[in-house]
Amino acid sequence: MTHQKEVWSPEILIRFYGEDILASEGMQQEKSYMQHGRVSVFEHSFKVTCLCLMIAHYLRIRVDRRALIRGALLHDYFLYDWHVPDKSHRLHGFTHAGQALMNAEKDFILGQIERDMIKRHMFPLNPIPPRYRESLILCVADKICALQETVEGRMG
Repeated sequence: MTHQKEVWSPEILIRFYGEDILASEGMQQEKSYMQHGRVSVFEHSFKVTCLCLMIAHYLRIRVDRRALIRGALLHDYFLYDWHVPDKSHRLHGFTHAGQALMNAEKDFILGQIERDMIKRHMFPLNPIPPRYRESLILCVADKICALQETVEGRMG
């Protein structure tokens, strides 16, 4: 009996489980909103999703891959440019997770894990801790990517 090694590619997995999200009008809109430095919200969300998969894979953390991918892609689905001066953007760091969840629930069917990931990805800025492994992985991956994007944006 021969064992074939599993082909592992974050990009292939993301396209498999998240193609409908990536092709959606809202995600396409995200390409025009900047997130950190010179990185769009769309690009940030894709990079965070890749890092989530890499963390789970290399640390051998059992996760619901579909939920991990979909929740990570939608974690910043707030659908506005938070850099535009507006009173509603003033507390963006504290409020955008709730807005992202509201928007995601309008456009997609979400499970408990995806909802938790989106709502709690800003922990500890938002005080309620993540409930699932997938949510905790997202918290870590999001902060790593945000730091990298911000530093590169200021140095480049």
